[in-house]
Amino acid sequence: MTTLIDAPPNEQDGLLPPKKSRSGGGLGAYIVVRFFLIFPTIFILVTLVFFLMRITGDPITAALGDRLPPEALAARIHEAGYDRPVIVQYFEYLGQIATGNFGRTISDNLLVTDMLASYGTATLELAINSLVVALLVGIPLGMVAARHRDKWPDAVLRFFAILCYATPVFFAGLLLKLVFSVALGWLPVAGRANSADEIALTSLVSPTGIYWLDAIRSGNMAALGDVMAHAVLPAVALGLLTGGVFLRLVRTNVIGTLSKDYVEAGRSRGVSEFRLVTKHAYKPALIPIITVMGLQIALLLGGAVLTETTFEWKGLGFQLAHYLTARDFVAVQGIVVLLAVIVALTNFIVDIVAALIDPRVRY
Repeated sequence: MTTLIDAPPNEQDGLLPPKKSRSGGGLGAYIVVRFFLIFPTIFILVTLVFFLMRITGDPITAALGDRLPPEALAARIHEAGYDRPVIVQYFEYLGQIATGNFGRTISDNLLVTDMLASYGTATLELAINSLVVALLVGIPLGMVAARHRDKWPDAVLRFFAILCYATPVFFAGLLLKLVFSVALGWLPVAGRANSADEIALTSLVSPTGIYWLDAIRSGNMAALGDVMAHAVLPAVALGLLTGGVFLRLVRTNVIGTLSKDYVEAGRSRGVSEFRLVTKHAYKPALIPIITVMGLQIALLLGGAVLTETTFEWKGLGFQLAHYLTARDFVAVQGIVVLLAVIVALTNFIVDIVAALIDPRVRY
């Protein structure tokens, strides 16, 4: 028989500290930790990009070495400070980018920040359009594949997902151009808009640089139709790459959710399979999609280089290819650093959204 003295102390008596939750720290601590992890990530990427660019020598010689006489070349190198030790240049560069100064491009003498602002919105527009295509393709088709598991629709859609992911973006873009632009003549071959609409949209008061948004703001429906027609093929070419990933992910997670006890209970009560998929298994399957979306943004930005070059979509990817050809490593460095910052911030936002949706995501 256990006496009062022998009884173990409990939390209500105040003799033991309260047990910590197994989920770890709270949401606030999670957000703070994730936010401060952005800075070492960006620092490491900036450091790698800087020293990789310097392996080939100073940027002036790389870009203009075969076009300037030795005296003029040496003067340009000294003026830019590239004749100093690399470690001194590195710390000076860190100080510059901390104040938002990325220097000037060598090939066309533009402020790198102005170039990033001018062409960054085009890449952002392409990424948004492609992400919409990926979600429209991946989520519904993934649910269909899960609904018809191990049947012929599932086999066809799984093959389609592999095909989307395995096909190079530039090859998909060329095929789309040949079919829908050259053969059928339904859609424009390249560019973001016709020249007249492009001039009208860029001349607006405080334009955003995202053409379809500027067309809506100005009420110019003709320009909006033209912009959307130009956006279809690049968005599909790049969006299918990520759409294949989403399709497989949704299929796997919906199948896993359909085997849960509460779904089996609904099935035993006579709930239709369509309702089980669309109502009970759909929302839990979206949590992994949101988590993976940050990684897919990086994939979209990487694919934007080939997509923009294929469709002459004048964004950061198009300019990156141009500056690589010109060996303008100052401009290349600025573009790569900006893309790294975008990826880091996107992953931070995705982590916070995932933590808000799923309370199990904590430190």
